[in-house]
Amino acid sequence: MDGEEEGLFEDNHRGLALAVTSSLFIGASFIVKKKGLKKAGATGLRAGHGGYSYLLEPLWWAGMITMVVGEIANFAAYAFAPAILVTPLGALSIIVSAVLAHAMLNEKLHVLGILGCIFCVVGSTMIVLHAPAERPLESVRQVWSMATEPGFVVYAISVVVVVLILVFHFAPKCGHTHILVYIAICSLMGSLSVMSCKALGIALKLTFTGDNQLYYPETYMFAMVVATCVVTQMNYLNKALDTFNAAIVSPIYYVMFTSLTILASVIMFKDWDRQTGTQIVSELCGFVTILGGTFLLHATKDTNEMFSGLAVLTAGQRPSGGPTASTPTSGPRKPSLMAGANDEDGDEMMPLYRQEAFQMAGSK
Repeated sequence: MDGEEEGLFEDNHRGLALAVTSSLFIGASFIVKKKGLKKAGATGLRAGHGGYSYLLEPLWWAGMITMVVGEIANFAAYAFAPAILVTPLGALSIIVSAVLAHAMLNEKLHVLGILGCIFCVVGSTMIVLHAPAERPLESVRQVWSMATEPGFVVYAISVVVVVLILVFHFAPKCGHTHILVYIAICSLMGSLSVMSCKALGIALKLTFTGDNQLYYPETYMFAMVVATCVVTQMNYLNKALDTFNAAIVSPIYYVMFTSLTILASVIMFKDWDRQTGTQIVSELCGFVTILGGTFLLHATKDTNEMFSGLAVLTAGQRPSGGPTASTPTSGPRKPSLMAGANDEDGDEMMPLYRQEAFQMAGSK
């Protein structure tokens, strides 16, 4: 291995370390923010009901700072390692949240949840072992040249056209009834935002090493694309979380966003051109394993909620099925799959990941 190849693999290791660090911080931030939200909700109007008392809670701000640090690490990771390595590792934050919720919030992690964590770790390991090395890039103009090649131009134009159709035609008509509309908008724009983030990260990395890239207009073009895509992405992600069951939104969004990001990276940076068929298949198997683990984790959370809901439904009923004196004749209200349909007691029964998503959406 020559000096250049050794340097590229060192960059991969830095990107891997940053990606893992990002997952640790982001996963932990959910727990810290959740504890802050609960503490603030005990003395004021809860975030899920439109309150903002959490803004005065130091614990919530500690969680926000933790999340910001994680996002900065994630942004930096794209400057050192290919997106095909960094993006799938985001699933590790789900493991961190699940484990910390089990330890700190008394949210039980059952056998299926543990199995899901193992799947995510195994899949992540497979991707890390077979991921391609970052290709050498000496200027942001070189990245711009890749972004303006016919293959990626066709992909980018296709994404913009599909997003415009979804936003102006499908979202007003069926966005509130078809979960894929909002998630598709988020995922498509997310794939472009990751490519632009990577370009911007490379420009900053080169600038910090003495090769100033801030003179080039391409750097600011990528920054504008990042800002536009992220604002659109977060807007429709909040709509999805506010409308649909967050435990369904999260895994579907992870699958679509990660799949489209890998596709965009393969087209723009030609990640697979430097790999054998065996390496590519191994990466895809690792990705599918992570998907299986992610769905297992969320299926476990839904199972917990289902059992909690059954307990509520049966608590006030006699063995014969008739109503008790304290139970309305219309029967207890059934848990809803729609975000925002739960009352305050129902929120306390919901798993961490869903509560976090609802409160984030409600605080906007």
